[in-house]
Amino acid sequence: MFSNLKHVIMLMLLASAANSVFAVPAPVSDVSGNSSSVSSSASFENETEVQRLERLLENRNRVQLQMQQQLDDMSLEINELRGQLEKNSYDMQQMLERQRELFVELDKLRGQVAAKPVAEVTKETSTAKGKFSSNIDEQTAYQNAVDLILKKRDYAGAIKAFQQFQQDYPNSTFAPNAHYWLGQLYFAKKQDKEAVKSFAAVVAYPKSNKRADALVKLGDISKRNDNSLQATKYYQQVIDEYKNSASAKLAEERIK
Repeated sequence: MFSNLKHVIMLMLLASAANSVFAVPAPVSDVSGNSSSVSSSASFENETEVQRLERLLENRNRVQLQMQQQLDDMSLEINELRGQLEKNSYDMQQMLERQRELFVELDKLRGQVAAKPVAEVTKETSTAKGKFSSNIDEQTAYQNAVDLILKKRDYAGAIKAFQQFQQDYPNSTFAPNAHYWLGQLYFAKKQDKEAVKSFAAVVAYPKSNKRADALVKLGDISKRNDNSLQATKYYQQVIDEYKNSASAKLAEERIK
Protein backbone atom coordinates (compact mmCIF):
# COMPACT_ATOMS: atom_id res chain seq x y z
CA MET A 1 0.00 0.00 0.00
CA PHE A 2 2.83 2.35 0.87
CA SER A 3 4.49 1.65 -2.49
CA ASN A 4 1.26 2.42 -4.31
CA LEU A 5 0.94 5.78 -2.51
CA LYS A 6 4.53 6.65 -3.38
CA HIS A 7 3.85 5.81 -7.02
CA VAL A 8 0.84 8.16 -7.13
CA ILE A 9 2.86 11.01 -5.59
CA MET A 10 5.62 10.59 -8.18
CA LEU A 11 3.06 10.76 -11.03
CA MET A 12 1.60 13.98 -9.61
CA LEU A 13 5.02 15.66 -9.42
CA LEU A 14 5.82 14.70 -13.02
CA ALA A 15 2.49 16.12 -14.20
CA SER A 16 3.11 19.39 -12.35
CA ALA A 17 6.55 19.79 -13.92
CA ALA A 18 5.14 19.18 -17.38
CA ASN A 19 2.47 21.84 -16.91
CA SER A 20 5.07 24.43 -15.85
CA VAL A 21 7.08 23.76 -19.01
CA PHE A 22 4.10 24.11 -21.31
CA ALA A 23 3.06 27.33 -19.55
CA VAL A 24 6.30 29.21 -20.59
CA PRO A 25 5.46 31.51 -23.62
CA ALA A 26 7.36 30.74 -26.76
CA PRO A 27 9.52 33.58 -28.24
CA VAL A 28 7.79 35.45 -31.09
CA SER A 29 9.75 36.33 -34.23
CA ASP A 30 8.96 37.43 -37.76
CA VAL A 31 9.30 34.79 -40.50
CA SER A 32 11.91 37.03 -42.14
CA GLY A 33 13.78 37.35 -38.88
CA ASN A 34 12.62 40.97 -38.31
CA SER A 35 10.98 41.43 -34.95
CA SER A 36 10.65 45.25 -35.06
CA SER A 37 6.96 45.30 -36.02
CA VAL A 38 6.16 42.89 -33.21
CA SER A 39 8.19 44.98 -30.78
CA SER A 40 6.36 48.12 -31.96
CA SER A 41 3.00 46.43 -31.51
CA ALA A 42 4.03 45.27 -28.09
CA SER A 43 5.16 48.82 -27.29
CA PHE A 44 1.80 50.27 -28.38
CA GLU A 45 0.01 47.67 -26.29
CA ASN A 46 2.07 48.55 -23.26
CA GLU A 47 1.74 52.40 -23.60
CA THR A 48 -0.69 54.20 -21.36
CA GLU A 49 -3.68 56.21 -22.59
CA VAL A 50 -1.81 59.47 -22.01
CA GLN A 51 1.16 58.27 -24.01
CA ARG A 52 -1.08 57.25 -26.88
CA LEU A 53 -2.75 60.64 -26.95
CA GLU A 54 0.64 62.38 -26.92
CA ARG A 55 1.81 60.26 -29.83
CA LEU A 56 -1.31 61.05 -31.87
CA LEU A 57 -0.98 64.75 -31.10
CA GLU A 58 2.66 64.76 -32.19
CA ASN A 59 1.75 63.08 -35.49
CA ARG A 60 -1.00 65.60 -36.12
CA ASN A 61 1.32 68.54 -35.45
CA ARG A 62 3.91 67.13 -37.84
CA VAL A 63 1.31 66.79 -40.61
CA GLN A 64 0.06 70.32 -39.98
CA LEU A 65 3.58 71.71 -40.25
CA GLN A 66 4.10 69.95 -43.57
CA MET A 67 0.79 71.27 -44.91
CA GLN A 68 1.60 74.82 -43.75
CA GLN A 69 4.96 74.66 -45.50
CA GLN A 70 3.27 73.57 -48.72
CA LEU A 71 0.73 76.40 -48.40
CA ASP A 72 3.52 78.94 -47.83
CA ASP A 73 5.37 77.69 -50.92
CA MET A 74 2.21 77.87 -53.03
CA SER A 75 1.45 81.38 -51.74
CA LEU A 76 4.94 82.54 -52.70
CA GLU A 77 4.57 81.13 -56.21
CA ILE A 78 1.15 82.78 -56.61
CA ASN A 79 2.57 86.15 -55.53
CA GLU A 80 5.42 85.83 -58.03
CA LEU A 81 2.97 84.96 -60.81
CA ARG A 82 0.71 87.87 -59.86
CA GLY A 83 3.65 90.27 -59.93
CA GLN A 84 4.73 89.02 -63.36
CA LEU A 85 1.16 89.34 -64.65
CA GLU A 86 0.88 92.91 -63.41
CA LYS A 87 4.22 93.80 -65.02
CA ASN A 88 3.17 92.26 -68.33
CA SER A 89 -0.14 94.12 -68.18
CA TYR A 90 1.65 97.42 -67.52
CA ASP A 91 4.11 96.84 -70.37
CA MET A 92 1.22 96.03 -72.71
CA GLN A 93 -0.61 99.22 -71.76
CA GLN A 94 2.52 101.27 -72.34
CA MET A 95 3.06 99.67 -75.74
CA LEU A 96 -0.54 100.28 -76.78
CA GLU A 97 -0.28 103.90 -75.63
CA ARG A 98 2.87 104.46 -77.67
CA GLN A 99 1.26 102.89 -80.73
CA ARG A 100 -1.83 105.05 -80.28
CA GLU A 101 0.28 108.21 -80.15
CA LEU A 102 2.20 107.08 -83.22
CA PHE A 103 -0.96 106.42 -85.23
CA VAL A 104 -2.47 109.77 -84.27
CA GLU A 105 0.64 111.62 -85.38
CA LEU A 106 0.83 109.65 -88.61
CA ASP A 107 -2.81 110.41 -89.41
CA LYS A 108 -2.13 114.11 -88.94
CA LEU A 109 0.98 113.94 -91.12
CA ARG A 110 -0.75 112.03 -93.89
CA GLY A 111 -3.56 114.58 -93.94
CA GLN A 112 -1.09 117.44 -94.15
CA VAL A 113 0.84 115.86 -97.00
CA ALA A 114 -2.29 114.99 -98.94
CA ALA A 115 -3.94 118.41 -98.44
CA LYS A 116 -1.04 120.68 -99.43
CA PRO A 117 0.15 121.06 -103.03
CA VAL A 118 3.85 121.04 -103.79
CA ALA A 119 4.00 124.81 -104.37
CA GLU A 120 2.50 125.58 -100.97
CA VAL A 121 4.88 123.23 -99.21
CA THR A 122 7.78 124.90 -101.01
CA LYS A 123 6.67 128.34 -99.85
CA GLU A 124 6.24 127.32 -96.23
CA THR A 125 9.63 125.62 -96.05
CA SER A 126 11.72 128.08 -97.95
CA THR A 127 13.38 129.24 -94.72
CA ALA A 128 14.06 125.71 -93.47
CA LYS A 129 17.34 123.87 -93.79
CA GLY A 130 17.87 122.21 -97.14
CA LYS A 131 16.20 122.72 -100.48
CA PHE A 132 12.87 121.29 -101.53
CA SER A 133 12.90 118.95 -104.47
CA SER A 134 9.88 118.57 -106.70
CA ASN A 135 11.13 115.15 -107.73
CA ILE A 136 8.13 112.83 -107.74
CA ASP A 137 10.36 109.96 -106.66
CA GLU A 138 11.21 111.83 -103.45
CA GLN A 139 7.56 112.38 -102.56
CA THR A 140 6.71 108.78 -103.41
CA ALA A 141 9.57 107.43 -101.30
CA TYR A 142 8.47 109.52 -98.34
CA GLN A 143 4.80 108.54 -98.71
CA ASN A 144 5.71 104.86 -99.05
CA ALA A 145 7.68 105.02 -95.81
CA VAL A 146 4.70 106.57 -94.06
CA ASP A 147 2.32 103.96 -95.51
CA LEU A 148 4.50 101.16 -94.14
CA ILE A 149 3.45 102.33 -90.69
CA LEU A 150 -0.06 103.60 -91.25
CA LYS A 151 -1.35 100.92 -93.62
CA LYS A 152 0.91 97.90 -93.22
CA ARG A 153 2.15 98.45 -89.65
CA ASP A 154 5.52 97.22 -90.77
CA TYR A 155 7.64 99.11 -88.24
CA ALA A 156 10.93 97.42 -89.07
CA GLY A 157 10.34 98.04 -92.77
CA ALA A 158 9.42 101.67 -92.07
CA ILE A 159 12.68 102.24 -90.18
CA LYS A 160 14.67 100.94 -93.15
CA ALA A 161 12.57 103.01 -95.55
CA PHE A 162 13.12 106.25 -93.65
CA GLN A 163 16.82 105.54 -93.29
CA GLN A 164 17.06 104.97 -97.03
CA PHE A 165 15.06 108.15 -97.65
CA GLN A 166 17.53 110.17 -95.58
CA GLN A 167 20.43 108.75 -97.58
CA ASP A 168 18.76 109.38 -100.93
CA TYR A 169 17.36 112.84 -100.13
CA PRO A 170 19.48 114.44 -97.36
CA ASN A 171 18.33 117.97 -98.27
CA SER A 172 14.64 117.17 -98.59
CA THR A 173 12.08 119.44 -97.00
CA PHE A 174 10.68 116.26 -95.48
CA ALA A 175 13.96 115.67 -93.63
CA PRO A 176 12.79 116.94 -90.21
CA ASN A 177 9.61 114.87 -90.47
CA ALA A 178 11.61 111.81 -91.48
CA HIS A 179 13.84 112.29 -88.42
CA TYR A 180 10.75 112.71 -86.26
CA TRP A 181 9.05 109.51 -87.43
CA LEU A 182 12.24 107.57 -87.04
CA GLY A 183 12.40 108.90 -83.49
CA GLN A 184 8.81 107.78 -82.90
CA LEU A 185 9.56 104.31 -84.21
CA TYR A 186 12.70 103.99 -82.09
CA PHE A 187 10.80 105.32 -79.08
CA ALA A 188 8.08 102.69 -79.51
CA LYS A 189 10.76 99.97 -79.70
CA LYS A 190 12.52 101.42 -76.60
CA GLN A 191 15.69 102.06 -78.58
CA ASP A 192 16.26 105.27 -76.64
CA LYS A 193 19.75 106.12 -77.92
CA GLU A 194 18.60 106.07 -81.54
CA ALA A 195 15.40 107.92 -80.61
CA VAL A 196 17.37 110.72 -78.92
CA LYS A 197 19.53 111.20 -82.02
CA SER A 198 16.49 111.41 -84.27
CA PHE A 199 14.54 113.83 -82.07
CA ALA A 200 17.64 115.96 -81.53
CA ALA A 201 18.00 116.20 -85.31
CA VAL A 202 14.44 117.54 -85.49
CA VAL A 203 15.22 120.19 -82.86
CA ALA A 204 18.01 121.43 -85.16
CA TYR A 205 15.30 122.64 -87.58
CA PRO A 206 13.99 125.87 -85.93
CA LYS A 207 11.07 126.21 -88.36
CA SER A 208 9.92 122.60 -88.23
CA ASN A 209 6.35 122.06 -87.06
CA LYS A 210 7.58 118.91 -85.30
CA ARG A 211 10.21 120.64 -83.18
CA ALA A 212 7.96 121.16 -80.14
CA ASP A 213 6.78 117.55 -80.25
CA ALA A 214 10.39 116.37 -80.55
CA LEU A 215 11.33 118.32 -77.40
CA VAL A 216 8.45 116.69 -75.53
CA LYS A 217 9.65 113.27 -76.66
CA LEU A 218 13.18 114.05 -75.49
CA GLY A 219 11.67 114.88 -72.11
CA ASP A 220 9.73 111.61 -72.13
CA ILE A 221 12.90 109.62 -72.86
CA SER A 222 14.77 111.38 -70.04
CA LYS A 223 11.90 110.67 -67.68
CA ARG A 224 11.77 107.03 -68.72
CA ASN A 225 15.48 106.75 -67.91
CA ASP A 226 15.01 108.28 -64.44
CA ASN A 227 16.57 111.64 -65.37
CA SER A 228 13.79 113.86 -64.01
CA LEU A 229 15.95 117.00 -63.98
CA GLN A 230 16.75 116.79 -67.70
CA ALA A 231 13.15 115.88 -68.50
CA THR A 232 11.90 119.00 -66.71
CA LYS A 233 14.32 121.15 -68.73
CA TYR A 234 12.93 119.82 -72.02
CA TYR A 235 9.33 120.27 -70.89
CA GLN A 236 10.02 123.81 -69.67
CA GLN A 237 11.68 124.68 -72.98
CA VAL A 238 8.51 123.68 -74.80
CA ILE A 239 6.38 125.75 -72.43
CA ASP A 240 8.63 128.80 -72.88
CA GLU A 241 9.05 128.60 -76.67
CA TYR A 242 5.60 127.33 -77.68
CA LYS A 243 3.15 128.98 -75.29
CA ASN A 244 -0.51 128.00 -75.56
CA SER A 245 0.30 125.21 -78.01
CA ALA A 246 -0.91 121.62 -77.68
CA SER A 247 2.70 120.55 -77.08
CA ALA A 248 3.06 123.12 -74.27
CA LYS A 249 -0.09 121.85 -72.58
CA LEU A 250 1.25 118.30 -72.85
CA ALA A 251 4.56 119.43 -71.33
CA GLU A 252 2.73 121.09 -68.45
CA GLU A 253 0.94 117.81 -67.71
CA ARG A 254 4.24 115.93 -67.77
CA ILE A 255 5.81 118.30 -65.22
CA LYS A 256 2.98 117.84 -62.69
